[in-house]
Amino acid sequence: MKTRAVRLHGKKDLRVEEFDLPAIKQDEILARVVSDSLCMSSYKAAIQGSDHKRIPDDVAEKPVMIGHEFAGEILEVGSRWRDQFSAGDKFAIQPALNYPDGPVGILGAPGYSYQYLGGNATYVIIPREVMEMGCLLVYRGPGYYPASMAEPYSCVIGAMHANYHIKPGTYVHNMEIVDGGKMALLAGVGPMGLAAISYVLNREGHKPSLLLVSDIDQDRLDRAAHLYSPDYAKERGVELHYVNTGSVADPVALMKEINGGEGYNDVFVFAPVRQVIEQADQLLAFDGCLNFFAGPADTSFSASLNFYNVHYAFTHIVGTSGGNTDDIKESLDLMEKGLDPSGLITHVGGLDAVPEATLNLPGIPGGKKLIYNHLEMPLVAISDFRKMGKTDPLFRDLADICDRHGGLWSIEAEELLLSDKH
Repeated sequence: MKTRAVRLHGKKDLRVEEFDLPAIKQDEILARVVSDSLCMSSYKAAIQGSDHKRIPDDVAEKPVMIGHEFAGEILEVGSRWRDQFSAGDKFAIQPALNYPDGPVGILGAPGYSYQYLGGNATYVIIPREVMEMGCLLVYRGPGYYPASMAEPYSCVIGAMHANYHIKPGTYVHNMEIVDGGKMALLAGVGPMGLAAISYVLNREGHKPSLLLVSDIDQDRLDRAAHLYSPDYAKERGVELHYVNTGSVADPVALMKEINGGEGYNDVFVFAPVRQVIEQADQLLAFDGCLNFFAGPADTSFSASLNFYNVHYAFTHIVGTSGGNTDDIKESLDLMEKGLDPSGLITHVGGLDAVPEATLNLPGIPGGKKLIYNHLEMPLVAISDFRKMGKTDPLFRDLADICDRHGGLWSIEAEELLLSDKH
């Protein structure tokens, strides 16, 4: 079978190519990929090439498929897995395999390390280690894009689970955010910050009583407040505040003032910016946990921390990168129960748009960029659908649908895009 895929050949060298897939083995699965969401991690892999820990050294000779936030349909199942999977099953994949015998050892991952498995492709071969690690997951919810968004959503789920606190007088680490505590999300209205807000407000148990979200971009803050308003949060038992710290002389004082002059139990940092990390450190309450979520590309990136507080106030720091399989299962379960992650999505495009969009991802405003691999379509902001609809009836119809859904992407819009009606 032929596939079209975006393959990485080296630093900043991404190409859309068509080639033949080999026949699957008895321990492999053939699948059609429908959708993939572009991730900053793919940008980092693309600019670093084989210097990236997950990219094989011989990528120039054996290029790899990129993309790891993908969903699709199983087409053919090798005999070994026919008791677990069937043709026609919709699926998502947990890309963090942690499989020692993978292509590049324990760091091998779909979207980074495989010649025949990545999210930006029309057809892929899923190798045995994905199934052996329990990382091929059947999705029974509506559409495809929720399953694509389940992977980034699982990253914030994992971050919440990874935070910990210590009961005074013990050495026991109680995992999770403080239930009923005070939480701050700094630089928190980008795509992953929005996912964190959504998860905090919609999860069962372990919610903060107070959630503060800061950023320096008022337009993004306004969009976040439109998607997840303080009233929406109040209905779910959370007092929610959005704060623009860009023009404030003392952001830390302002954020503490909102919490009655006190610090926060759980503080998450969603941008690799020294100033933001140092603000987070100053915001920590006694036994406060700082989660550095945003992975930097600079290997020497550093920031100052108050070690007096580390010693006397038990403040501590964790860093998370992705979620585990249980996290993505939790994410998929939320999607199957009706949680709609469309608020994270601001752009839609086809496979041909991937190389340029990936290499320029930090400079493209908005949230997640959703790719439909079987389409040829430029990357278009949902907010531009109406303008493009003046000359293209497809975008006119998509604009009408998105208007009916509060300006957001939807299963209805996806179904139209994937249909033959246009």
